[in-house]
Amino acid sequence: MRAALLLCLASSTLISADTCSTIASNTDIDVAYPLSLDYISEQNKYWSTSCISLKPSCILFPTSAAEVSVIMQTINQGNESFAVKSGGHNPNNYFSSVAGGPLISTARLDEAILDSNTGVLRMGPGNRLDDIAAKLQGSGWTFVGGRIGNTGTGGLILGGGLSYMSAQYGWAASSALEYEVVLANGTVVTASQDENADLARALKGGGNNFGIVTAYTLQTYRQGNIWGGNVVFLHNKRVASKLLRAVRDFAEYNTDDRAAVIMTAERSTGLVIPPLIDIELVDTWILFLFYDGPTPPANLFKNFTSAGVPILNTVKTQTYSDLIGGSNWVVIKGSVVTIGTETVPLPSSENAETVMEGIHAHWRNISGTTLLEPGIVASIAYQPFPKSIARQAKARAPDLIDADDEADRLILELNYSFIPQTDYNKMANTLEATYGGVRQRVLGWQEEGVLPDVYCPVFMNYGFYRADYWGRLRPESREFARQVAAKYDPDGLFRDRTGGWKP
Repeated sequence: MRAALLLCLASSTLISADTCSTIASNTDIDVAYPLSLDYISEQNKYWSTSCISLKPSCILFPTSAAEVSVIMQTINQGNESFAVKSGGHNPNNYFSSVAGGPLISTARLDEAILDSNTGVLRMGPGNRLDDIAAKLQGSGWTFVGGRIGNTGTGGLILGGGLSYMSAQYGWAASSALEYEVVLANGTVVTASQDENADLARALKGGGNNFGIVTAYTLQTYRQGNIWGGNVVFLHNKRVASKLLRAVRDFAEYNTDDRAAVIMTAERSTGLVIPPLIDIELVDTWILFLFYDGPTPPANLFKNFTSAGVPILNTVKTQTYSDLIGGSNWVVIKGSVVTIGTETVPLPSSENAETVMEGIHAHWRNISGTTLLEPGIVASIAYQPFPKSIARQAKARAPDLIDADDEADRLILELNYSFIPQTDYNKMANTLEATYGGVRQRVLGWQEEGVLPDVYCPVFMNYGFYRADYWGRLRPESREFARQVAAKYDPDGLFRDRTGGWKP
């Protein structure tokens, strides 16, 4: 009844009014305007200040699919650009941010209802990973989410989602059983393997091109205490060589799918004053170690932990909620954040030094040119993408990533954060040179036979806006996405009026 009334009221004044004033005048949906506390608070929750600086005309806070439906029907009557925001962790401008049009915040779509018998969870995209981990605390069930607690669940799942538990259960999206989706015309539909199955598949790795997901039904998994934390080493060539060999070997030889590792090199000078200060204050390796159990088997991570003398070791037995909630230190406040990625075939043991140290030398050369940038933090994360991830993903549900389980790979995450927004284009060029240089090296090594010629998609969750996301997927995946978009959004509303990669 309330939804019908909202539709009636909205439709009576759509023709001449903008979305913000129409929704504010004719519905009970909360509308926050610039200078209001709700507007300022929500706008400041982006990870990157470049997104914060894009000012929407208003921020809409729906609390149900019915209210999102009203918003979409209202947006349809005009020509404004708009955006949908879950956590705001994607730093690409206009992907979940907008200038001059309405921003739809899912912050109040934050339900989390668990069936304690089956482990099936209905979850709203307004939850962040640490929210869900805290809500599941003590239930004996866990979800396949990302690794940083402040990450929004909506964007994570739509991009695929890489997890500490991906070798056991596939992508985060692989455990999505059902989606509640508001289409471009305001229709509310269910997408699952039994209903609108094409839409369900497209939402696994297809991003924001098909509708607004207002609820996810996820399969969760049994879990008790886990073991995890960080081990930090100062950089030197000996430590670097040992760690680069260790992460390569782990990707190929590890047989315990409960184990996971992220290996990050980080450089920073802090806030410098060129040319007066030119001191490299930080040059470290930060390991993120995880085991889905209270204690890992002896020596499972020895190749990593014995690489040098650690300056910090926080690894311990703890709850998953505590681990995820304690990871938000990696989010750098008050900075422009840029993230790029590249997927690399795993080199053979014989070619490990050539490839691993070649990639790392390239990163150090490029990142070394940025060390006078105010507030610079440059990092590269090496993340194993073993065959088991693709195998587990395929066993659960089809997705657009469509990775095969015939090869091991590495996913590289490349980050530059810095303070001056005026330097965005310069640093964007630097980021493109970083991941582009990796790609050129990979192609060269493949031509020489040093690396195998295997399918290497760009991982959406880490992709920079200049990357050719759809061009790096299999051609049939891209064509499928185009067909699904044409079917569920025939007028191209999401294609033409939202940011992000378009198939």
